[in-house]
Amino acid sequence: MRVFKSWRWLLRKRHVLFEGVTCNFKMKPLMGFVCTVMLFVVYKTTNYQYLQTELDTKLHPLYASREVDEAWRSLIRLPRGIVQSTSDLELKPLWTTNKSKANVPSPCYLLAIPVGINQKDNVDDIVQKFRPVNFTIILFHYDGKVDGWMNLEWSNKAIHIVGQNQTKWWFAKRFLHPSVVSVYDYIFLWDEDLGVEHFDPKSYLDIVKFQGFEISQPALDPNSTGIHHRITVRSRRKQFHRRVYDKRGKTKCSGDSEGPPCSGFVEGMAPVFSRSAWLCTWHLIQNDLVHGWGLDMKLGYCAQGDRTRNIGVVDSEYLVHQSIQTLGGPSAEKRHTVDVRSEIRRQSTTELQKFKARWEKAVEEDKNWVDPFKRSRRPRPPKKRQDTVQPA
Repeated sequence: MRVFKSWRWLLRKRHVLFEGVTCNFKMKPLMGFVCTVMLFVVYKTTNYQYLQTELDTKLHPLYASREVDEAWRSLIRLPRGIVQSTSDLELKPLWTTNKSKANVPSPCYLLAIPVGINQKDNVDDIVQKFRPVNFTIILFHYDGKVDGWMNLEWSNKAIHIVGQNQTKWWFAKRFLHPSVVSVYDYIFLWDEDLGVEHFDPKSYLDIVKFQGFEISQPALDPNSTGIHHRITVRSRRKQFHRRVYDKRGKTKCSGDSEGPPCSGFVEGMAPVFSRSAWLCTWHLIQNDLVHGWGLDMKLGYCAQGDRTRNIGVVDSEYLVHQSIQTLGGPSAEKRHTVDVRSEIRRQSTTELQKFKARWEKAVEEDKNWVDPFKRSRRPRPPKKRQDTVQPA
């Protein structure tokens, strides 16, 4: 009898185990369903975050800072189709007429110049060269004398901005924000003392586009005044050049020389930027360092790749640099007992040192940043010295 009970107990135990296994098998589809639902939720959440990031980028593609990112998240409350993240400098009529309805192509290029009334004739010559090529013209008046320009036929179609005794880089940082000028393919940020007799904007742009120059400048006539770097001097035998070979002077440029001022370099009097290059350059301009000294040496980092290829000087379309000291010139000297030009140069030198210090500090603090132009050079083996034979 005990044996029978033991046998029956054993069968019951196996049945229970079998039921547990059956239950386990029944649980597997349920667990699979739960896992699928969880994966779907994770996917949708990740996809939403990705789409939100894409939206933020479209709304404001110019920034990566946390502060601005937080500010732009407030635009989530707006429907996507109503958001316009860019603008332009095109003048609009106060009311629509048949003439304003005409299909006039929007300007593709921008010319911005800091101007004073004393250089009115020269600036007029520059603008007359650019008008046929569909340029938007913006004048930065550093002397406040805007009325004196109103008798020029193109003046009422230009943008006039006044900032008393301000520099080109001060104006550019405040009024050429990338989201405003992103509609322009190229931005010409020129000085007012440039002779354009041998310059054609259309031919220049054809060369720049074909060669893929993100940052460029017209070459300077060898007879120009105020030439600081040999790479900017025109070569009569070339259409353009990207580097210079020169063993004269303090800076010697040879085949082994890399970077500015031997290659990948333009100077600050007549730079031309692509849209992408200007986006980077605008962020490089320091808000409080208004003279812009030191910027030209770092523009290669904004060349969207290899600066030795993407930066060039166009020789076939060249300028004459007159090197006229205008800002803080004679009119200002009469009102002051100090030498204004000397004070401006002293300030510029001080700002240069500050800019260099900021760059070095930024490089040191940003542990994730890698210098794209830093080569790891192997030390060259020392040359063997030939023993001198002493006379017997």
